[in-house]
Amino acid sequence: MSTHGEDTGTTVIPRSHLPYPVVLAAAWAACLLLIAGGGWILGQAIGRLAIILAPLAIAVLLAAMLRPLVDRVPRQVPRALASLVVVLGVLALVIGALAVVTAQLATGVPEMREKIGSGVDTALQWLEEGPLHLTADRLQEAVTQVRSWIESHSEAVAAGAVQFGHTAVDAVAGMLICLVALFFFLYQGETLWRFFVRWFPRAGRLRVDRALRQGWISLGAYTRTQLTVAAINATGVGLGALVLRVPFVIPIVVVVFLASFVPIVGTLVAGLIPTVLALVDRGPVIAIAMLAIVLVVHQVESHLLQPVLMGHAVALHPLAVIVVVAAGTYQFGIVGALFAVPVTAMANTVVRYLAGGNGDEPDGDDPGGPPVDGPGPVPDRASVSGPDDGDDDGVDAQAAASDGGPATR
Repeated sequence: MSTHGEDTGTTVIPRSHLPYPVVLAAAWAACLLLIAGGGWILGQAIGRLAIILAPLAIAVLLAAMLRPLVDRVPRQVPRALASLVVVLGVLALVIGALAVVTAQLATGVPEMREKIGSGVDTALQWLEEGPLHLTADRLQEAVTQVRSWIESHSEAVAAGAVQFGHTAVDAVAGMLICLVALFFFLYQGETLWRFFVRWFPRAGRLRVDRALRQGWISLGAYTRTQLTVAAINATGVGLGALVLRVPFVIPIVVVVFLASFVPIVGTLVAGLIPTVLALVDRGPVIAIAMLAIVLVVHQVESHLLQPVLMGHAVALHPLAVIVVVAAGTYQFGIVGALFAVPVTAMANTVVRYLAGGNGDEPDGDDPGGPPVDGPGPVPDRASVSGPDDGDDDGVDAQAAASDGGPATR
């Protein structure tokens, strides 16, 4: 038993020995470590579940884009039927585009293969007779080394073929998940939304609901605006390729259109394809002209379309767009590049609303306040079973009074 004044072996650091800046820095460091750790765990989970989450995320983007189309269907038509027609229309559009691209590739690849072969012969002749003066023996030795490398890495090539097969199966499964999820997002989105919102604490549930609905409005504006920008980019590059008689115009248009959903950098990267095709088929002069057209389209997008059109849809600086696209690509590849900007735009809107950055917004904590105008993520609420299902928290009444979309038909 220790008495007063004895050394109990416990060292107590007096508060005066810890200056306030040190305590503050330690607190901030602890918070940042927790946030970074949580972000890392979330990123790992997303990476492992990408095969499921990516189709769901694509379905969310498509739902934000196509929701106004379903809303315009007359109320006499069942909403399930309207949603099904829209989903089948999207599927028919994708299949039609793939069919046209495949048909043009099937007719143009044999001719292109011959031109590539003649181009390789010309390149070998230039290497032999040009300033490098490579002899035929050295060229043959290089070809032999390439063949030996392929033979020694045949297992890796076979593994890559198997991986490609797995990727194709995953793509089909992802497409099915995306279509099914898109149908339910368009048909019963409000039911799913209410179930999600009920997991938040009741005290802030109404404000969170309004903030996320504002984020949904921003996401819808982004998708529709980016669709317009992608169509303009694809039209510009496609017309340039058509005028310069570059082969595979339709595949070029499709690739540029899809790549344009990655803002600012997507068009520039996709523009390398028509440039290379022009170099192989038409020569270096046409290739330089094609590259100039791609650069002009890219500059128009960066300095006109993005600031004017996208500036009205989402409040993101071009530098922020480049940074989030680079970070998303580094972390999650092509999927990260595709979703980096819409996720950031939605998060920016939600955070600004919750932080009270927009003074025109009503007080979300007032259950009796006026509802937020504008389309919600889904039609009016249907009956939902979920956490706190029997509680009247004020959110349901606000959603029912809101003009966030037509009632479920």
